[in-house]
Amino acid sequence: MHFDLTDLRLYLHILDTGNITAGAARSHLSLAAASARIRAMEASLGADFLERGRRGVTPTPAGKALAHHARVLLQQAERMQQDLAEYAQGVKGQVRLLCNTTAITEYLPEVLADFLRSHPNLDIDLQELPSARITHALRQGAADLGIVSDAVDTSDLQTQSFRDDPLVLILPLDHPLSDAVEVSFSDALRYDFVGLSAGSALAIYLEEQALHSGSRMQIRIRADGFDGVMRMVGHGAGLAIVPLAAVERATPRSLKSVALDEPWARRTLRLCAKDFSALPSYAKALLKALTLP
Repeated sequence: MHFDLTDLRLYLHILDTGNITAGAARSHLSLAAASARIRAMEASLGADFLERGRRGVTPTPAGKALAHHARVLLQQAERMQQDLAEYAQGVKGQVRLLCNTTAITEYLPEVLADFLRSHPNLDIDLQELPSARITHALRQGAADLGIVSDAVDTSDLQTQSFRDDPLVLILPLDHPLSDAVEVSFSDALRYDFVGLSAGSALAIYLEEQALHSGSRMQIRIRADGFDGVMRMVGHGAGLAIVPLAAVERATPRSLKSVALDEPWARRTLRLCAKDFSALPSYAKALLKALTLP
């Protein structure tokens, strides 16, 4: 076998994104170069690592074994790089942080900017994912830290409290539900919605909750970000569900927020990792920054 670290990173990026094109882009490689590397890896071992289908790629049994070892090797390489950083100027470490939609948009921008300014030799690989996929990635060793909703199972991970993050229903001031103190999700689902982009972790979460209730969200239009959603709701395009933090930050005057009578809406966010004590020093530094009051 003749695999280098670039090959291994590329392969994991392909698995994380579900297709070779996106994996190549994340690896800063052309599609042709990425495909050639994967073919060379498979030829070197004499086995296929990927099953190719119309909806993307999935790992073969050999590919799953490769992914496990690749993650271990890359983690060791990153830790070695960080341990040697004090002996060589310019060597950088990288923390992989996975978060849900609210954490990325409402709570992290200033915190992460301050952290990067005070740690010039560290980078952050920040990615938005649904909470269930974040916990899966942490269990597989595919990330250092995650921020997830308390609605997902974290029993085999270590966790710390991060923020209270209730979800609220927002609606135009003249909407029939605007006088309610609390609204059930099933009642709200009788009306049209303004949704976040389809790939948003919160959009996926809400659509899953609608299916659990035996219904579907009627999405008239999608907007990229909470500000766009709130502006559209304020002008009568439909209802939406957003974090209370987004409403309080924007203080919109053309809409009203109403509490959702659902246990899953009264959520908190939690920091999690496979083992906080086993994190490399640079990941522990980020953990400390995230837990400061």
